[in-house]
Amino acid sequence: MHRHDNINRLRQETRPVKIVIAPDSFKESLSAPAAAEAIAHGVRQAFPGAQTLCVPMADGGEGTVRAVLAATGGQWRESPVQGALGEARQAGWGWLADGTAVIEMATAAGLELTPPAQRDPLRASSHGVGQLVRAALDAGARRIILGLGGSATNDGGAGMLAALGVRFLDERGAELPLGGAALKRLVRLDTRGLDARLREVNVEVACDVDNPLCGPQGASHIFGPQKGATPEQVRELDASLARLADVCAAHLSRDLRDTPGAGAAGGLGYAALAFLDAAFRPGVEIVAELGGLEAALEGATLAFTGEGRMDAQTLRGKTPAGVARMAQRAGVPVIALAGSLGEGYEALYAGGVTAAFSLASGPMTLQQACEQAETLLAARARDAMRLWVAAGKRRL
Repeated sequence: MHRHDNINRLRQETRPVKIVIAPDSFKESLSAPAAAEAIAHGVRQAFPGAQTLCVPMADGGEGTVRAVLAATGGQWRESPVQGALGEARQAGWGWLADGTAVIEMATAAGLELTPPAQRDPLRASSHGVGQLVRAALDAGARRIILGLGGSATNDGGAGMLAALGVRFLDERGAELPLGGAALKRLVRLDTRGLDARLREVNVEVACDVDNPLCGPQGASHIFGPQKGATPEQVRELDASLARLADVCAAHLSRDLRDTPGAGAAGGLGYAALAFLDAAFRPGVEIVAELGGLEAALEGATLAFTGEGRMDAQTLRGKTPAGVARMAQRAGVPVIALAGSLGEGYEALYAGGVTAAFSLASGPMTLQQACEQAETLLAARARDAMRLWVAAGKRRL
C-alpha cells in the first residue's frame, strides 16, 4: 500500500471527512433534495469514505417548502385555493413540529402555473396566498414563513388581504373585483373583518429583492413585463398600485410604499408589511436556519452548492451566495455547480466560492440538459471531488 493511501486511511478512521451539500433546485429539472442527492452520489463515487451531509436549500422562491421539509422532517400539506386567474387548484404548504407554517406563494399564484398564452397581469390575483395563510391559522400556526418568489400577480397583495377579510371598496361602496387593474378605482378600505388571529402570529417574509412598490424600480415596471404586461399595462398597473398606496397610507396613517421589498411578488410584500406586520429576511437565511446549515458546516472539509444558473445576479440574495457566505465564516471552501455560468459569475469568488463549474459536458439543448441534469450533476461533483482528493494527496 502506498504511503499516501495509508495516511488517508488513518485520517478517515480518526476523523471522517465531512462534505456538506447545500444546493438550491435546478429549475425544470431537479428539486433541491434531488440535486443534493445527485451531488452526494458523485462525491461518494470519488471518495467512498466521505461523510456526506445534505442540507437542501432555497431562497424563498419555488421549491422553498420542499427544501425546508427535506431538511427538517416537516409535513407536506395541501389546501384548496383559487389560482392566479380564479381557477380551482390544490396548493401545497409545509407544517413544522414547532407550529411553524411554511408557505410559498408560487404554489398558489405562481407564474409557472399559468401558461404564457393565458397570463393576464391585469386580472391575476394573490387571493390563493391569503387562503393558504388562513389554512395555516386554522391549523394553529404561531409562526408563518411566507416565500415571495415566482409570482404571477401584480395586485399589491390585495387578493391575499381580501381572502383574510379586508374589503376594497369603490366610490359607491361596492367591492372591487380581484386583480391589479381594478385598484385604480379604489376609494377606501374596510379592515374590520381582517382575521384577528394574525395579531398572535409572527410573520416572516422570505424575500431576495429590495424594490419599492411603485415607480421606475417598482413592482410593475421591473417585474410586470415578465408576467406578460405590455408597456401600456405596466403604466396602468403602476398607477393602480400608487392608488392602493395612497388609500392605505390614509387608512393606516403611515406610508410604506418605498420600503425595500414592498415591490416583491407584484407588491405582495407591501401588503405583508402594512397589514401582517411582517419582518423581511433573506430567504436563504431563513432556510439555512431551519435546515441547520451553520451547525452542519462546523468541522466540514468542503461544501457544495449550486442552482440552475449563476451569474452576477446570484450575489443578490440567491442560494449559492448565501451558502458561500456562511461557509466562508466557517472557514470551509465551496464548490458551486450550475446548469450554466453567465456573465459576471466570477464575482462569487470574492464572496466565498472557491471554484464554479457548469454541468454541460458538450453542445446540448436546454431540454437535453434538463433531462440529463441528475447524471450531469453527479458527474461534475465526482470530477470536482477527484481533483480535491488529488490535491490533498499532493499536499502530503
